[in-house]
Amino acid sequence: MGYKVAVVGATGNVGREMLQTLAEREFPVSEVVALASERSIGTEVSFGEDDVLKVQDLSTFDFAGTDFVLSSPGAKVSAQFAPRAAATGACVIDNTSHFRMDPDVPLVVPEVNPEALSGWRKKGIIANPNCSTIQMVVALKPLHDVARIRRVVVSTYQSVSGAGKEAMDELFTQTRAIYVNDTVKKEKFTKQIAFNVIPHIDVFMDDGSTKEEWKMMVETKKILDPAIKVAATCVRVPVFIGHAEAVTVEFESPLSAEDARRILRDAPGIGVVDHRADEGYVTPVEVTGEDKVFVSRIREDISVENGLSLWVVADNLRKGAALNAVQIAEAMIRDGHIGPAD
Repeated sequence: MGYKVAVVGATGNVGREMLQTLAEREFPVSEVVALASERSIGTEVSFGEDDVLKVQDLSTFDFAGTDFVLSSPGAKVSAQFAPRAAATGACVIDNTSHFRMDPDVPLVVPEVNPEALSGWRKKGIIANPNCSTIQMVVALKPLHDVARIRRVVVSTYQSVSGAGKEAMDELFTQTRAIYVNDTVKKEKFTKQIAFNVIPHIDVFMDDGSTKEEWKMMVETKKILDPAIKVAATCVRVPVFIGHAEAVTVEFESPLSAEDARRILRDAPGIGVVDHRADEGYVTPVEVTGEDKVFVSRIREDISVENGLSLWVVADNLRKGAALNAVQIAEAMIRDGHIGPAD
């Protein structure tokens, strides 16, 4: 016996990864349902190596009897259906941005703040943080517990998969067009993405920041510590999968690079690859399909008192989205927030 799980947005990059992750981790399911918009009805998606699911219509689906809803359909869609699913008693784990800053919705990274899950029944919804925030706070949490973080300055190098399948297609199409001397067309991105970098993710805000940069600031405060100051510059790069971040951290008390390296090696969900030699660090190509957050280039920042610099890399579709959602569901069962399977 097991739990009935519905995956919403099952035909998208994250939805497909959610199905794959559930199967790989042998999540205790009795039934898995794939849901998407009306235009995707009947589309077949894989659940593990052997099972194929036919997509059903999200707009008409009855969530009664569903235990977990793993959701990644877009913020506007989640705003409509997530409360409807939660009203039936299902635990909705939502990957969109819509509920993240709701004070009655836990924003959770299981390695960082699993205690926040206790408040899930207020709305029946748990929010998955932004992909860039997730990998950063996983790396920061064990260091914060030892030396307390005052300030973080982060520059991200975010892959196009974070913007969806159409964005991945645009990178491929533009790259091919350049090689064959064809016209480069922009549809998903504001600038050419092939052989370029774009310092613009999500919409611009009044203070000149983009919403992606704002998300990293407010989500880090909600998840880790409201006293931490965060300055972010978020950049889209011509990489298909995997986000990288250059992170500079100012602590309240001294923390050497050697101690930080030891602390991170012992922390859950982190892989340390930090050799001061050629190839002694991790890049997005190497983390594709990996579950851990990898930390490299750990060194002391001499420009600020009690400073360290880190290079943080993770698969944004896995730990940055699908895996984190499944880990939340696992933690709900493990910590007794959800009853045992029938």
